[in-house]
Amino acid sequence: MRIRLFVRGRIGQSPEAELVQRYLKRVPWDVDVTEWPDKGGPGFPPADGHVRTILLDEKGKDMDSTAFAARIGGWRDDGVRELRFGIGAADGFDDAERASADLLIAFGRMTWPHMMARAMLAEQLWRAASILSGHPYHRAG
Repeated sequence: MRIRLFVRGRIGQSPEAELVQRYLKRVPWDVDVTEWPDKGGPGFPPADGHVRTILLDEKGKDMDSTAFAARIGGWRDDGVRELRFGIGAADGFDDAERASADLLIAFGRMTWPHMMARAMLAEQLWRAASILSGHPYHRAG
């Protein structure tokens, strides 16, 4: 399975960038990161039935790590080839973008800077992979 992150803003050579890379290199799936400017850009490439789009959005569903892993595992087992995650700019996503997504998720009710959201997503992808493989990284309480 392929994971593609489409993110608004540039992370540069920041501590968050190091954290993102630390987790993404552990993820067993192919992962690509595409940075878009805060406004404009090409948008998501056309998708087919084997692609799912997930947006990190304040109006999204709160999920625990186990449910997130189960959703990814279910898609994987159903033959989904690619997961596309979107992280918006300061204004988030518009209604049309939200409506076109397969899933909206939120990292709690607090607002997070896009650089931190990217690091949190990278860690959750690694955590999901570890849950699905039975690795002891995730310790359910």
